[in-house]
Amino acid sequence: MQLRYPREALHKIVEQAMIYQCACPAQVCKAIGQMRELHRYQQDCLTASDTDHAVHRRIAAAAEQAHRELEQCLEDVLKLEGWNPATLEMPANLPKRRRSAEA
Repeated sequence: MQLRYPREALHKIVEQAMIYQCACPAQVCKAIGQMRELHRYQQDCLTASDTDHAVHRRIAAAAEQAHRELEQCLEDVLKLEGWNPATLEMPANLPKRRRSAEA
């Protein structure tokens, strides 16, 4: 499975998002992590000789496809919100926009 966002990058996005109460990017990061876990689990099942390999290959393929879509979604969301792609820092105006929208 190819990773566009390593675990550390996902953690940083979640951290930034939670500081400023911007849960949507964090939710996408969590879903990406879950797809990675599902894929890893299926890969482990494929090494067991007493399992139905077709079942685990199908689940792994679906997890990979969902993972790719979620990573693209995260990239799109970060661009739409103006996050810095190099540092994965939330733009300074985003927390201000969120606070003014809540007021």
